[in-house]
Amino acid sequence: MSGIVHNLDELAPIGPLTDWLDAHVPELGKGPLRTQVLSGGTSNVVLTLDRGEGEMVLRRPPAVPPPGAEKGVLREARVLTALNRTDVPHPHCYAVCDDPGLIGGRFYVMEKVNGWAPNLRDEKIHNEPPFDTMPYAYGIPFAIVDGLIQLANVDYVAIGLEDYGKPGKFLERQVDRWVGQLNSYPEKYPGYQRRELKGIAEAEDWLRHAHTPREVRGIIHGDVGTPNMMFRHGPPARLAAMIDWELSTIGDPMIDMGWFTGGMRDEDEPGKEFPTALNDPAQFPTKQELARYYCAGTGRDIRDFEWFSILAKFKSGCLLEYKVAAAEAGHLPKETGRFFARIVDQCFAEVARQVARAG
Repeated sequence: MSGIVHNLDELAPIGPLTDWLDAHVPELGKGPLRTQVLSGGTSNVVLTLDRGEGEMVLRRPPAVPPPGAEKGVLREARVLTALNRTDVPHPHCYAVCDDPGLIGGRFYVMEKVNGWAPNLRDEKIHNEPPFDTMPYAYGIPFAIVDGLIQLANVDYVAIGLEDYGKPGKFLERQVDRWVGQLNSYPEKYPGYQRRELKGIAEAEDWLRHAHTPREVRGIIHGDVGTPNMMFRHGPPARLAAMIDWELSTIGDPMIDMGWFTGGMRDEDEPGKEFPTALNDPAQFPTKQELARYYCAGTGRDIRDFEWFSILAKFKSGCLLEYKVAAAEAGHLPKETGRFFARIVDQCFAEVARQVARAG
């Protein structure tokens, strides 16, 4: 849990919330309501709700919400509610409150998933035993890809998400979006000057002029990684729920695969490892192995995966450079900036090698 102190009476006033739950979430029971902060930071707060018949979870912005936080909560609630009609592993959404006056912010109530989630310590991802050792660790990414296959195969129009994302040309917008993000840092972070990033020009040119895959529209999670997944207890590895849907949208779902596999071993460069938070990349399959598994489950063309893989590395480098910029502006320690500068440089060096191999 975050070190931020939250006032429970302010976040979840018992009287109004109890009346609302009586009317909208009878599944929680009718006993006295008990609440507790499960996790919380500057963007969202998660509370447990208990009326004596099992816990549920309430998600809302903090008492002083950052810009866009309430809109994000409603978007997340919308996609989770739509997914209730599918077999995609996700927390079941029971009800949504669009009235900010009821408890001081918009919120939704969802299932408290029974499972475990990896945690990030010392910049590395750690799994619950026995999934921290072979052979059990090897099954974790396949369980995640099983979820991505189910998500990619959802008819998003049929479940009411036709207008959830911008119409068309999702892939065509990607390079401009991340170049624009990178170019914004000197203005956002005074004191930062754009660095020479070796390899970025080759990657940008390849992404703009290589054959862009035929776009397949579907639901994108937007932040696929083991910390945003919950797994069932005990082997074999089984996905209990994908969580944290704040970045979800409609576009080409193979973009999730490119992002998820970005730190995994590459069959084209055996022995080389891309900077990653995986505790031991050797315990995971190669990115190509997972891509073949994904394509077998979705009917996608494996030849398209290279484009998504290169885009993911390009995006990662553009995004992480903000840490360098923030350090130069004095918002982060200088050593943090130097650390991320090395990560970004390695990222673009790797993507340049991948572009050279792709031709």
